[in-house]
Amino acid sequence: MADLAEVSDWKPVWGPPGAGLEAIRARVLRVTAATGWQPWAPGNIDPERFTWGLVTQRETVMLLLPDAVLPESPRSGWSAYEITPSEVADAEAGLDEHWPSEVERARRHWGPPVFVGPGDDPRVPPEWRGLRRHLAVWLRPGAEFHLYATQPGADNPQAGFAYSVYASEVA
Repeated sequence: MADLAEVSDWKPVWGPPGAGLEAIRARVLRVTAATGWQPWAPGNIDPERFTWGLVTQRETVMLLLPDAVLPESPRSGWSAYEITPSEVADAEAGLDEHWPSEVERARRHWGPPVFVGPGDDPRVPPEWRGLRRHLAVWLRPGAEFHLYATQPGADNPQAGFAYSVYASEVA
């Protein structure tokens, strides 16, 4: 969260959504210039050709997409995996119990959120509604920061907290 908070203006991060090597290179150069993060390439992948990851000064790996930045391991705090149908209620209770402390931790880094509510709130975009049990949103120039709790169930046998940054025209 601290790595994301240090980027004061996200507008220079985003650019044309093109695919291919030149688009990836241009995206990496934009993010490096705007954030100071450095390219990362696992194994034998040439960082000049296929860089999709960047490493922050704190050595957090951020995955770079045309319209989003995601910590490689965004889960933090309380989480559960391989949840069976009989355990969904317990997983939901765990998320509900730990949600206030996750929001408070994010507030320390990002300040007051513009939205905190349930994932089925009608103001939550349809593509996320029902996938998030809880959602909090912060606005920055050119970006929306999302902290959320996943919604466990038959199609998603895991639960936990995650955060990400999305390109925004509004912020």
